[in-house]
Amino acid sequence: MALTIDLGVAELAATRFAISPLSETVSALQQLGDRDRQPIHLPWLRWAADELARHPLDLPRTWPLIVSDRPAWPEFLVPAPRGAGTSLEDDLAALRRTTAPQVRASLLRVFGDDPPAAVAELAARPVAGLRAIAAELRAAHDRLIAPHWSRIRAVLEADVVHRARQLAAGGAERLFIDLHPDLRWRDGRLMLGGARWRDERAVNRGPGGLVLMPVVLGSPYVLIKKSTSTQTTVRYPARGVGALWTAGTRAPAGSAVRLLGRARADLLEALRSPTTTTELARALGVTPSAVSQHLGVLRESGLVARERSGRHVLYMTTALGATLLGTT
Repeated sequence: MALTIDLGVAELAATRFAISPLSETVSALQQLGDRDRQPIHLPWLRWAADELARHPLDLPRTWPLIVSDRPAWPEFLVPAPRGAGTSLEDDLAALRRTTAPQVRASLLRVFGDDPPAAVAELAARPVAGLRAIAAELRAAHDRLIAPHWSRIRAVLEADVVHRARQLAAGGAERLFIDLHPDLRWRDGRLMLGGARWRDERAVNRGPGGLVLMPVVLGSPYVLIKKSTSTQTTVRYPARGVGALWTAGTRAPAGSAVRLLGRARADLLEALRSPTTTTELARALGVTPSAVSQHLGVLRESGLVARERSGRHVLYMTTALGATLLGTT
């Protein structure tokens, strides 16, 4: 069985990628609430638990919406970004623009006719409620996401670069298969299968094409809004998340040190997760010019690749570099 979206040529042509700090914030809170928790995020979860133990977050309006016994959560919490790389303020402004009827319809779909008190209050006063939720989500982002955002963003941008290559090389069919094993596009329909779907469901697609959004701190599953007031989003696990919390935290293999020297081996180890020259310099405690010199040698040797994403230039290990480090 599958969740299906009608996605013809016109809608496919309007489909785009986007990165959203608000999406990461909501996903992070869901990980803390044990919703589709991924063991791969345990280093971040331990850090967040220590951070919140020292100074708890007060989320009386937001928490009941995203961590509950319901199988879904209100779609307006993660509106489709209008651009490829929106800011948190852009995302929160879009959230606050949700109309009262849209808020009430979404809450009804999720919670039915007998919602918890906090949800009922939001339905009664949606404008004030959305302002309060936006403030809570801003505080959650500043505490839990902002300290790691540059590294998270680098992984997200590297994912988008990779997907663009897949689309150019093999079209929509290859793009969606590579996006996630449960996704297929064929004959004008995008289908999401897997064990979570035990019956046939159709998505009430929003206007235009889809917005494809990689997520770092999120579920291992693809999440598609079944009904939405903005464009329909397809949120999927980003590539390269496995190395995000461990890159640069262990000593490189002795063979890599002997071949490259300690400085370049450390740099190659740090590049298990994509990042920028500035972040590498900060992480390794050296100057950006020194990092650039080492990166030049590693690139010439085929151990490191470089990709431009908007204003940023990302560096990452190649398959050869990963082999030298002892992983493939």
